[in-house]
Amino acid sequence: MAGSLNKVMLIGNLGADPEIRTFGNGGRVCNLRIATSERWRDKNTGENREKTEWHTVAIFSEGLVKVCENYLKKGSKVFIEGALQTRKWQDQSGNDRYSTEVVLQGFNGTLTMLDGRGGGDSMGGGQGGGYNAPASGGGGYGGGSGGGAPAPVNNDLDDEIPF
Repeated sequence: MAGSLNKVMLIGNLGADPEIRTFGNGGRVCNLRIATSERWRDKNTGENREKTEWHTVAIFSEGLVKVCENYLKKGSKVFIEGALQTRKWQDQSGNDRYSTEVVLQGFNGTLTMLDGRGGGDSMGGGQGGGYNAPASGGGGYGGGSGGGAPAPVNNDLDDEIPF
């Protein structure tokens, strides 16, 4: 195989409300913190264990930024598909720092709301009403003009675990 692949797919819950920032050129970015958890039973002690990983996500598609702004909140369950990128920045002391995050931009990203339009803290197991909007538009970290409003889709996702 001659090529390579940089793809990240996550299903998890937002740990905080989306953070929307606007750049000087008018482009916007939405930053998310997504928690994914792994659960298992310890073979030695028999007790249930859980490990949670936190993922930083940056969304540069204007259409998806609007969806995040209008429909997502802390606790919302989402499916994210993007690429892993590391960027260099400087802290207040002028020291070089590095951040690795999942980036949705161009046509390489997807955001699907898994708990409907209400999002967040609802306890219901409803499945419909999510958006599956491929990230469109371009531009790097300066943001770019994005696609239009996302189209609603029928999410026939069965989230019941059969075992």
